Amino acid sequence: MAIDALYQLSKPPASEAVTISFEGRAIEVPAGISVAAALLVGGVDNFRSSVVAGTPRGPYCMMGVCFECLVEIDGVPARQSCLIPVKDGMVVARQVGAAALSFDDGE
Repeated sequence: MAIDALYQLSKPPASEAVTISFEGRAIEVPAGISVAAALLVGGVDNFRSSVVAGTPRGPYCMMGVCFECLVEIDGVPARQSCLIPVKDGMVVARQVGAAALSFDDGE
């Protein structure tokens, strides 16, 4: 059975759905699921690029151990999408390479 058909079977009622944005594309998903699950339901399988070779990566363990599901959520990079529940209006983007680190030098 095609993924689209499976989603249609499990598509939540409007009152139990939220809409997130992934790189400008709206995805309607069941409320309460993780961002990783929501992206998979929306047909996304490339969540980030690896730091060393730039190869596409996607979720692997779905329980916060492997860090393959890192994405940018609402402007915050390197978030583990499998551990974060979706919220209506959430903006998600691919994590490209390593996240930039900022240091507060106390000044």
